[in-house]
Amino acid sequence: MQGSPSPRPLRSRAGGALSGTVRVPGDKSISHRSLMLGAVAIGETEIRGLLTGEDVLRTADAMRALGAGVEVGADGVWRVRGVGVGGLAEPSRVLDMGNSGTAARLLMGLVATHPVTAVFTGDDSLVKRPMARVTGPLERMGATFVTRSGGRLPLALVGTASAVPIAYRLPVASAQVKSAVLLAGLNTPGITTVIEAEPTRDHTELMLRHFGGEVTTERQEDGALAVSVTGEVELRGRAVAVPADPSSAAFPVVAAVLRDGSEIVLTGVGTNPRRTGLYETLVEMGADIRFENERVEAGEPVADLRVRAGRLKGVTVPPGRAPSMIDEYPILAVAAACAEGTTVMNGLAELRVKESDRLAMIAAGLQACGVAVEVGADSLVVHGGRPRGGATVATAMDHRIAMSFLVLGMVCAEPVAVDDGAFIDTSFPGFVSLMNGLGADIGPVG
Repeated sequence: MQGSPSPRPLRSRAGGALSGTVRVPGDKSISHRSLMLGAVAIGETEIRGLLTGEDVLRTADAMRALGAGVEVGADGVWRVRGVGVGGLAEPSRVLDMGNSGTAARLLMGLVATHPVTAVFTGDDSLVKRPMARVTGPLERMGATFVTRSGGRLPLALVGTASAVPIAYRLPVASAQVKSAVLLAGLNTPGITTVIEAEPTRDHTELMLRHFGGEVTTERQEDGALAVSVTGEVELRGRAVAVPADPSSAAFPVVAAVLRDGSEIVLTGVGTNPRRTGLYETLVEMGADIRFENERVEAGEPVADLRVRAGRLKGVTVPPGRAPSMIDEYPILAVAAACAEGTTVMNGLAELRVKESDRLAMIAAGLQACGVAVEVGADSLVVHGGRPRGGATVATAMDHRIAMSFLVLGMVCAEPVAVDDGAFIDTSFPGFVSLMNGLGADIGPVG
């Protein structure tokens, strides 16, 4: 297991209006999946717009270790030579997934129904995160796991040569668990089904169909969705155009909404309706966000986002919206801190098991910056106004916490610093330069 990068403290302070047209990096969720499905397809998959952050590079390296050919050309296009469904090889070394829980959990599912043994680990943050929610259903399909206490990494996975299809009802909404089970079902005879009470990200289903997989989604009598994949169906290499990541776009969007006089355009952003909960919420709060040039690329809806500054008001965010914006609550909390009135967010228990206990980290950071908050087991209440700032916020190696509070510093009376911005590159390489190019003032502490 590699150690954590050296801390890189950053600070942000207020300034003038933001302006410009930019494209944020490629969608992390789709980037992971395009590499994995390309690796188990027949033929070559060409991927344009792949996110080249550390998380995705770990996935690319893991697919090489499992026998696929993965390389990037001088033109920036990634090419994956697949081994076909069931063709993954036993890796000769440990699969180090760095900071990426998505990569670790999805890849366990893909590997679990192959007769190989693989060891997974990660960085100092990832080894603290629970994996039992994934290992449980995969064990029902025939895989065996040896883990640290609490179901944590490092762990050894012993895959099965005689996988059993299952129907699995998600105990909590999780696209990662759903995807892990569906990917395990690719090399399992028969039909594997995941039942979800609330719709979660459907990038896996859309991309499986794009590669020729057989996936169905049916509404059950109780309103739940049953997502099924037919196993042992040949996938074919495809061209994939990765849209700009809506979770990454959230940071310049909120910054532009909050900075008076701002107007920016973000091109080619993914607008999958199961990922746009933040934008729906911001519009309810009064934000001026318009989707222009809407189109579909490689099965995913895409648009250009035009964002203008505006005055926000507090709202109550329904818990049912959480799956469509689970990664965006840190930056939503920043927007709420600058809104008029009170914003209430419920259904946030999943934030307790992200890269950090994000719910606790959000509350502590806002309080340090002079914002009144009330935090519960799965809820956050933010009383808006004019945040003071003037604090150094602990990030706990969490890239989204770091970026969110750097955005907050752009509208506070006093600068805001974060104790470590090194992990921002896991999901948003070039964040500081992109934001400064729009007119922000983010730099090293000191």
